[in-house]
Amino acid sequence: MELAFYLASAIAVASTFRVITHTNPVHALLYLIVSLLAVAMCFFALGAPFAGALEIIVYAGAIMVLFVFVVMMLNLGPAVAEQESKWLTPGIWIGPGLLSLLLLAELFYVLFGNSTGALIQGTQVDAKAVGISLFGPYLLAVELASMLLLAALVAAYHLGRQEAKE
Repeated sequence: MELAFYLASAIAVASTFRVITHTNPVHALLYLIVSLLAVAMCFFALGAPFAGALEIIVYAGAIMVLFVFVVMMLNLGPAVAEQESKWLTPGIWIGPGLLSLLLLAELFYVLFGNSTGALIQGTQVDAKAVGISLFGPYLLAVELASMLLLAALVAAYHLGRQEAKE
């Protein structure tokens, strides 16, 4: 399990570095998805399946879909349409694809492999404790974060829409 944790954390660091250094926003989003999946794998390796599932469902699923929609709604013009044809080439998808395949192999190793090594120690947090924490002392922060995401979506829509010429 320690090998799985360290491998997933290395993938998370590498793909996060690519998010920061990549100039194309769509490619950076792909690497960010890989990074979030690697962090979820770290949670699974630490014995926190609920936190890993939340990471996949909330961050890698919902929020990344929101980011992709925002990037697509920006509608950057005809110059970008020419560049979009280059995105469909296999060379662009090799990096995120290989990192995702490595994470998938690591997940199968953790789930079905013989675990003879020592587990990394930690405490398990159940769903009730997470709910009490989120909707207890952090209720205002959760609500503010949701309003911030909604405001960002509305702002991206208004930036991306084209004015109707009359």
